[in-house]
Amino acid sequence: MTTTSGSSTASTLPRAGARQAKSGDDTGAADQRSRVGAVEPSLAYAPLRRLPAQHRSMVRVQRMLDACAELLDEGGYSELSTTRIAERAGVAIGSVYQFFPDKKAITQALGLRYLDQFTARVTERLAEEDREHWTHAADVIIDEYLDMHRTVPGFRSLHFGDVVDERLLDSGTENNRVIATRLRQLLTAHGGAHECEQLDRAVVVAVEAADAVLKLAFRLDPDGEPRLIEETKLLLRTYLGHHFG
Repeated sequence: MTTTSGSSTASTLPRAGARQAKSGDDTGAADQRSRVGAVEPSLAYAPLRRLPAQHRSMVRVQRMLDACAELLDEGGYSELSTTRIAERAGVAIGSVYQFFPDKKAITQALGLRYLDQFTARVTERLAEEDREHWTHAADVIIDEYLDMHRTVPGFRSLHFGDVVDERLLDSGTENNRVIATRLRQLLTAHGGAHECEQLDRAVVVAVEAADAVLKLAFRLDPDGEPRLIEETKLLLRTYLGHHFG
């Protein structure tokens, strides 16, 4: 499972295609901003050579990401290639390179898509459910992570990217810190937690601890060893409750 204390994930991730806009070119910059707003949020921060400007281009890029997910489940990252992604997606290899420089960039875009999906799922659950205290939101976070592991193509093979690069989501910081930033924002915006330095530190510790135990759970059982899953929830509730309960 990853924060730059006090800053949002989005603020640390470069927007795709931004480097192509020339300094002082106001028209190009305005066009770039409008296109960023029109595409899937995760793609705005992925290392694309250019953003898909039309719906059909967006659909083509999404097919590439879907193909990447399927291939990761079938053979892992070592067997992944841009050629295989193009074949599975039903697009020309030139179309792949039109948007992505290499397979790592496609995998990064997929990891960012997973992060957005995870955020949306947790946000929806937090809005729906009543909790005795916000620290019990740890159960929701673990449950949604597990459900994605079991049901979302490619997620069990990639998760948030450590199998490829510990800084896959953002070259400036570790994946777990990116996740911790996102979770801290969710807990303060939707869970009832209050921003403070102690919360920043506690969420980082909680993410690192949960990541270690969940990796063990998945080593023992591909779907997550049930008793270790429950221990992870207990660990988080107890730790967070000690500081904030």
